[in-house]
Amino acid sequence: MMVTTKVVSNMLLSYTAILWCLIPLGGAVALGSSLEQPVTPLLRPRTQRLQPRQTCNTATNRQCWTTSPAFNINTDWEASTPVTGVTRTYTFTLTEVNNWVSGDGGIKAKAMLVNGQFPGPTITGNWGDRINVTVVNNMVSNGTSIHFHGIHQKNTNVNDGVSGVTECPIAPGRSKTYSFIATQYGTAWYHSHFSAQYGNGVLGAIRINGPVSSNYDDDLGPLIISDWYYASAFALAHRVNSPTNPYIPGFPGSPPPSDNILFNGLNRRANGASGSYRRFTLTAGRRHLLRLINGSVQASFTVSLVGHSFTIVATDMVPITPVTVTSLYIGVGQRYDVIINANQPVGNYWFNTTFSSAPCGGATNRPAMIFQYSGAPTANPTNAGTVPPDSRCADLLSYSPIVSKSVPSASFTTGNTLNTRLQISTTGGISRVYWPVNNTPMKVNWGNPTLEYVKNGNTGSMPADTNAISVPTANTWTFWLIVNNSSIPHPVHLHGHDILILGASPALAAPINPANRLRPYNPSVDGPALKIANPTRRDTTMLPAWGWLALAYRTNNPGAWLMHCHIAWHASQGFSVQFLEQLASIPTAMNLNELTANCNNWDTFYPSGAPFLQDDSGI
Repeated sequence: MMVTTKVVSNMLLSYTAILWCLIPLGGAVALGSSLEQPVTPLLRPRTQRLQPRQTCNTATNRQCWTTSPAFNINTDWEASTPVTGVTRTYTFTLTEVNNWVSGDGGIKAKAMLVNGQFPGPTITGNWGDRINVTVVNNMVSNGTSIHFHGIHQKNTNVNDGVSGVTECPIAPGRSKTYSFIATQYGTAWYHSHFSAQYGNGVLGAIRINGPVSSNYDDDLGPLIISDWYYASAFALAHRVNSPTNPYIPGFPGSPPPSDNILFNGLNRRANGASGSYRRFTLTAGRRHLLRLINGSVQASFTVSLVGHSFTIVATDMVPITPVTVTSLYIGVGQRYDVIINANQPVGNYWFNTTFSSAPCGGATNRPAMIFQYSGAPTANPTNAGTVPPDSRCADLLSYSPIVSKSVPSASFTTGNTLNTRLQISTTGGISRVYWPVNNTPMKVNWGNPTLEYVKNGNTGSMPADTNAISVPTANTWTFWLIVNNSSIPHPVHLHGHDILILGASPALAAPINPANRLRPYNPSVDGPALKIANPTRRDTTMLPAWGWLALAYRTNNPGAWLMHCHIAWHASQGFSVQFLEQLASIPTAMNLNELTANCNNWDTFYPSGAPFLQDDSGI
């Protein structure tokens, strides 16, 4: 059945789990309390059609977007967004290829590709455009669904693309069209949300043009930095989920390091035998916007460009007051828009990715690409640069969004808490590694998604392992204390919303020390330090090891919204909940009849025609 929020005591990992946490994987989270606080009622975003777009967005005034009507960097797109009348149409054909030659020359046992390439084509549009994406599933063995990570899908939860939650998977030989208005602008990405499938290559960038908080001359476009495994992601997940044959002996659930890190699908192979470095071009004396995306299965990293700095102008899709740094940590699923000032001598410069000493991913090489000034000879850089400070797998929480949002004073309480821990369970003689939430690892039914329950009016019969949490009231602040009972820092992603990050435990210098224990949230000590006035806002943030993370979001978007670990192995192991937001409003906010044809096609294919059956969470 559907569950409402409830209090659950914190649970510490067993010593076995502590030992397991020596590996570079994701973390444990305990999702916390929800206390609804009333705010001024917010109606659906006011839209204004542009006739035609009168642009004011120039290299010397990137903060302006249009003058009639006026939209700019100070516009709150949750309240008002343009509608251009333009529809951007894409067709993505998904195929699976055995023994595919990767962008580094290595052979991937099973690749799943969008239009025959990795990464897939970039979705590009302007703020206020309609985006239509038709996904044709020409794979043989898998269903699929496409999630548009970072896109809020305002009142279009049915297009959020989560198998078993917002839709049935798209069956082989079938297609589905996703359609939504780009009410936000900035950098997002799309990926499949069908088990660990995106680790085989089903992902790509999303670029929605709009205002920027600092001026620039040239937009270099998206740069997807992603870990890459030569083995099939499903084969890797199957072994990671088994406690009997871990990649690190004695550490159940341990994953392998990735075989490489790819930059928009390209890099030199770790042994140097094949592949080539990705190159981006800089023009001396000009400022370049770069859209950074961590599209990894597991790996987080710090990026730096030798001799240059980054001016950060957006965290995920939230414009911020510009901040200049020399290196930048990016967790799985996170995006940063940065500006690079090409103010160095004409030449070639290494763009390095550096892993933390803390356990949040790794690779078998030191990955890098090259930024080459126009006019420089094509050669490898000679200056390796300096190693940036260890991120400890923690993102900064000091960013200031341009559009200010604050929560009511003294509104945060620990209230209800959800907890997780590593768990090895045996069912039917088969042992599995899980990351349960409130003792229950999520498991969805591909053929009976959450929105189907909503459509049929029987959410009360949803199984407990769907981990559904009722958040019924509209336009309120809901608060969550996330508690991590493990030594693994962890990227947490919320669908359909940006989260206000009120505070977090300091990152540990040595999280894998077996002596570590949970550092619980202390209301008398930690409460006064929470930032409630315009805190950092984004859709993906890091949960510290052995600590807590305090979040808030506003219930202004009806739907079934997933919040989960964005390390694919942990999502596969059940580390997720879903917020059933404004249940009574969902059927009127969107057309749930859109589910029917796709689910009928899926029921025809699965399970009778499927070569593989669901053996994990399904998401």
